[in-house]
Amino acid sequence: MTDRILRRDAELNREKLVASGRTLLAERGADATLNEIAAHAGVGVGTAYRRFPHKQALFDAIFEQQVGELEQVLRDALDNPDPWAGIVDYLERSLALQASDRGMAQVLTGRRVRPEQHDWERDRIAPMVNELTERAKAQGVVRTDVTGTDLVFIQIGLIGIAETTHREPDVRIREDVEELHRRYLWLMLDGIRTHPHVASQLPIPPLTTEQTHQLLTQPPRP
Repeated sequence: MTDRILRRDAELNREKLVASGRTLLAERGADATLNEIAAHAGVGVGTAYRRFPHKQALFDAIFEQQVGELEQVLRDALDNPDPWAGIVDYLERSLALQASDRGMAQVLTGRRVRPEQHDWERDRIAPMVNELTERAKAQGVVRTDVTGTDLVFIQIGLIGIAETTHREPDVRIREDVEELHRRYLWLMLDGIRTHPHVASQLPIPPLTTEQTHQLLTQPPRP
């Protein structure tokens, strides 16, 4: 019984460290130290180093969790009987994850990821993205020249917009500014969809020239 309790305590401490690591990565990027993560988790530094001998080991565990979440989004999209709705669902949900989590965004773009991890991620994610794309092409709902890598680069471009709008300016430009990337997602979705179809209603109105200038001249979040 005692051994079981100790194992459960160890697992709970690991879960706390991973959760706090994700929180601090989302807030600050990869600069957070293992000591800071341990303090945030309410776990002793010695316990943290027993679970993860160095910060990269913790980052590896977070990376695996994040890839698993992207896999689940893709599985759900592939389970959708409507291939177009599947693509929309995948891009909307994966971008929502990445926009709210700087660490998650780094999964897709390859930052904070060792080369062997990027290869491992590719082998898990790419086949499902390709299947999602080929299924939509077979049903005639996306252009025949669209590929799975196009969906990847659409996300990379939109992550850049999301990172810009998440700078937390001193003066709020507009209440929905952190959702601005969704406007450009739907412009891009219309671009890959077969025609004729009715142009999508864009979910977010554009920024004005003054709002855009204000956003782009704000210092980046530390």
